[in-house]
Amino acid sequence: MNFNNILVEKENGLAKITINRPKKLNALNKETIEDLSGVFVALEEDAMVKVLVITGSGEKAFVAGADISEFANFSVDEGGFLAKKGQEMLFDFIENLSKPVIAAINGFALGGGLELAMACHFRIASENAKMGLPEVSLGVIPGYGGTQRLPQLVGKGKAMELIMTAGMISAEEAKACGLVNHVVPSEELLPLAEKLANKMMRNSSVAIGAAIRAVNANFEDGVNGYEVEIAEFGECFGTKDFTEGTTAFLEKRKANFPGS
Repeated sequence: MNFNNILVEKENGLAKITINRPKKLNALNKETIEDLSGVFVALEEDAMVKVLVITGSGEKAFVAGADISEFANFSVDEGGFLAKKGQEMLFDFIENLSKPVIAAINGFALGGGLELAMACHFRIASENAKMGLPEVSLGVIPGYGGTQRLPQLVGKGKAMELIMTAGMISAEEAKACGLVNHVVPSEELLPLAEKLANKMMRNSSVAIGAAIRAVNANFEDGVNGYEVEIAEFGECFGTKDFTEGTTAFLEKRKANFPGS
């Protein structure tokens, strides 16, 4: 896979995606969003990839926001289309990926950058990370799912404060409010991501995909998450992974999941 702004490394079931625009603090421009969309579509279809990690190049930023110069002169219709297309082709797609996606936040994750991290299944951060949604300071609101995912993660009150003040919070504060799961020194960030990925890869990829769908269902309007859980639970009984997992348990050995 060759992209102008994205680097992809694949090894032992793990795909590491690096947004590579360090001079622009890895800001999300139109090309980068399209590149990321292409990368995630390809990795979802790659049977050899089990877990994905996304991070930013350099030590300053994960993604410092969107490229404001690209949409500063947009009309109402153009602005609405920008948000709709971005959500559909990238942010919602990541959230609903059947494979775990970990955001490794190394530095600033602001605006669209934090929205990208929140679309991932969970987040870890370096000690120097700073997070925020500063859009109201530009006369606009978050448009890539920020007003929906931030309250889900930190609660309505905290989300309202962060959005309305356009403020930034530290990695430790982000951990305290549930926005990130772990905070480590910068040099330990990717090793931690790999450690977590390896733990997940020892389990059934089929069951993990089912768990992602069931958890996500809880946040879909008009969908009964319990019913989705029941259906996904039942479907697991028809998989080779279930047969292998239960057989291995009864035989007191480690399971070797076929992934089907």
